[in-house]
Amino acid sequence: PGSGKPGLSDADLRHGKTTVVNFFASWCAPCRFENPMLSLLADNAELKAKGVRLVGVDYKDDPANAMQFLSGEGDPYAALGGDTNGRVGINWGLTGVPETFIIRGDGTIAFKYTGPITEEALQSIVLPEIEKTLR
Repeated sequence: PGSGKPGLSDADLRHGKTTVVNFFASWCAPCRFENPMLSLLADNAELKAKGVRLVGVDYKDDPANAMQFLSGEGDPYAALGGDTNGRVGINWGLTGVPETFIIRGDGTIAFKYTGPITEEALQSIVLPEIEKTLR
């Protein structure tokens, strides 16, 4: 959505490497809270070396507001998709934002984290769940 980044398609999630998909919105206060943790995840050199990437889906949001949010808060995403009408979220079984899915290289969901990722959750839940997909 106007980010100059690649968009997202189903094929992007079936490229043989783990993908972390984060649903967010500019109007979502917890999304602002978790943004620094997403940046830590995206900047993790060990995960990058293993081909893990973080992508975002802007949920029920105006694309211009999302771009403003990401330019102000920091943009951790390697690619960005938009879900202005909420249909993608329905297909994923989204219960709200933020929500983060860890996708295996074959495109199947390995793990779903509901709510904002805290530093503790990143270290004790999210990173170990990502590691499981790399075995």
